[in-house]
Amino acid sequence: MKYKKNQQNKQADNINENIVIRHLSIVGIAGNIILSAFKLFAGIVGKSGAMLSDAVHSLSDVFATLIAFIGVQMSRKSADTEHPYGHERIECVASMVLGIILFITGCGIGWTGMKSVFAGNYEELSIPHGIALVAAIVSIITKEGMYWYTRHYAKLLHSEAFMADAWHHRSDAFSSIGSFIGIAGAMLGFPIMDSVASIIICLFILKVAYDILKNALENMLDTSCDKEYEKKLCDFILGHEGVLNVDLLNTRKFGNKVYVDLEIAVDGNSSLRDAHAIAEKVHDGVEREFFDVKHIMIHVNPAQETDR
Repeated sequence: MKYKKNQQNKQADNINENIVIRHLSIVGIAGNIILSAFKLFAGIVGKSGAMLSDAVHSLSDVFATLIAFIGVQMSRKSADTEHPYGHERIECVASMVLGIILFITGCGIGWTGMKSVFAGNYEELSIPHGIALVAAIVSIITKEGMYWYTRHYAKLLHSEAFMADAWHHRSDAFSSIGSFIGIAGAMLGFPIMDSVASIIICLFILKVAYDILKNALENMLDTSCDKEYEKKLCDFILGHEGVLNVDLLNTRKFGNKVYVDLEIAVDGNSSLRDAHAIAEKVHDGVEREFFDVKHIMIHVNPAQETDR
């Protein structure tokens, strides 16, 4: 049994998705290239190590968005003979790559900051100029805007990779806040604050990298959905006429999709045709109402006396 969408609506949805994916990628890549160039210029001219670290972080966002775009495009390929369950897990792989990029970037920035802090020659450290502070403010506003923009469309697309990319933007906004504090502190007469800011940026980046990698790994390992989701699904199934009980309900995440194994109890005196019709209504209803359910496998049991 398989619920089939109206073919014209499905094609329209794909066209809209492709447009959104392309816009997200263009905004992410172009925005980060321009912002990285400005922050790099401000870091060099403004003599700020924190802003140079921030620029490197923004530059990593360019590769992050590119990886997210490739991952989402590949995950939407139709099932084939070698991949009969589809390609959704490619999004998990893309998210893991993004997490690794963030982790490496964070470690590099933290190492640079720690070397300056432990060197001890604080008097020799340069005092940042005002342009570095301006760049930090511009970055905070820009990256926070890109976070909300990407997050909005990632939720519409149900895209794990673009959601990871959104958090990459948010981590850049956090790191720019650290840059702002460090640069401001250095300009007020505490030059070590610029290097301390790099370490703070590192911690923010590593936290986001951990969250992205943890979520991607869970979706790679067929983790079940949460209890609230399963209860909502169970209540929906029990609401169908003829379903007397849910004997078994197992869910597993497959990339950004969900597979469901279900056993329902129906009247044991029902004909095979009637039992099949009940199961088919449940199948079609679940795949229609729960957008993230890619497939539900249903087994029908004769109801026990306690189910009646």
